[in-house]
Amino acid sequence: MKIIMLGAPGAGKGTQAKMIAEKYGIPHVSTGDIFRANIKNGTKLGLEAKKYMDQGLLVPDELTVKILLDRVAQPDCERGYVLDGFPRTIPQAEVLDEALNKLGDAIDYAINVEVPDENIIRRMSGRRACVSCGATYHVEHIPPRQEGVCDKCGQDLILRDDDKPETVQNRLKVYHDQTKPLIDFYSGKGILRTVDGTVDMKDVFDAIEAILG
Repeated sequence: MKIIMLGAPGAGKGTQAKMIAEKYGIPHVSTGDIFRANIKNGTKLGLEAKKYMDQGLLVPDELTVKILLDRVAQPDCERGYVLDGFPRTIPQAEVLDEALNKLGDAIDYAINVEVPDENIIRRMSGRRACVSCGATYHVEHIPPRQEGVCDKCGQDLILRDDDKPETVQNRLKVYHDQTKPLIDFYSGKGILRTVDGTVDMKDVFDAIEAILG
């Protein structure tokens, strides 16, 4: 079972990917984690990727797919995997499809966790992080006992730059311009499944389970 997770930043697709991985006994493959592991281990592909990253450049799609294929060729991926963070654009999806096709393989499901922009902005701008221990809260869903103060270490809580409404709006614009077209791409292949990401996390997962069986 080979799955791609789609959805806007803050839609909760990473959380759902971890839950799928745990339930079905398949690896949660995050491109960020793969890059870090290859660079840390000094692999040939990792060193090649590091050249681009050190210059502040995006790693080319072909190289990203090579690193990804190297990961999914590992024995723990024999029964499948859930991809999180890749592909992000149509060209990346096409390169991935072509590479898998050469191996006689293909993606089974692209699961889109759908959440309206206004929900995303409210969800992310409500996050608070501790400047000291890194604990995270949400003003509505997981509030600290004392406003603005970490329950664990008593230090100040902040709204991270990444979670400020203007930053979230910029990230959403990039998503709509570059990543949202993947919904049509996978819909055209007949493998897209959409779930409502505005409901409780467990209900989102129940909907995904109903799709995967």
